Amino acid sequence: MSASLLDTLIVDDERLARRELRRLLEDHEVVEVVGEAANADEAEQAVREHQPDLLLLDVQMPGDSGFDLLERLDAVPHVVFVTAYDEYAIQAFEVNALDYLVKPVEPERLADAIETVRARTTGAQPQAVAAEAEAPTTLTAEEQVFVKDGDRCWFVQLADVRLFESAGNYTRLYFNGHEPLIHRSLSYLEDRLDPDQFFRASRQHILNLDWVDDVSRWSKDKLKVTLEDGTEVELSRRRSKQFCQKLRL
Repeated sequence: MSASLLDTLIVDDERLARRELRRLLEDHEVVEVVGEAANADEAEQAVREHQPDLLLLDVQMPGDSGFDLLERLDAVPHVVFVTAYDEYAIQAFEVNALDYLVKPVEPERLADAIETVRARTTGAQPQAVAAEAEAPTTLTAEEQVFVKDGDRCWFVQLADVRLFESAGNYTRLYFNGHEPLIHRSLSYLEDRLDPDQFFRASRQHILNLDWVDDVSRWSKDKLKVTLEDGTEVELSRRRSKQFCQKLRL
């Protein structure tokens, strides 16, 4: 994102709704519309191409919903939901969306939403990451991911995830008292997470080094790591050696 502009992607299956949002956004010099999409497939490609700072995102669309789109992205930018169905409001705020606008969008509410986004764009920013880039982009602790488990959804900053645990082709995330599953394997995540921040402890676990509270030996050649919440993670023999080298123990 530039210092002065919010690169914005409009995602809505209705052409007139997209046109109306563009018209309303003309009054906001801090916003630059970098593209439009009419469905989740187009939106995923547009996110990959434009790396927007903000998604103005419809919920109900033909095919995958707005929530499904977010689940498909490795990391997501800021999100403001824009939809005609206000029954989604509770779910939207459960995922910590920055705002929720009901169609027809009122100019005052749109202005409030943009101001909320601007207030959040100081310091490290969420940045969209291409899901299938030729060279996968490293996911740092500052970026946020979208997690959907059943009817519950969250935006989660990776810095808050203390532990990733393998569950077959899925991975369980541990953060803020929650333990949802995501549709990503541990190996997939290992290839994308910042190796300076996240360490593959064993076949079962990747841990966030910032959450490490104590390191002890539990056998001759193996280490046991205790996280700040008391969770204990046993490192394999090979990973114990790598861990010592990494932390110069």
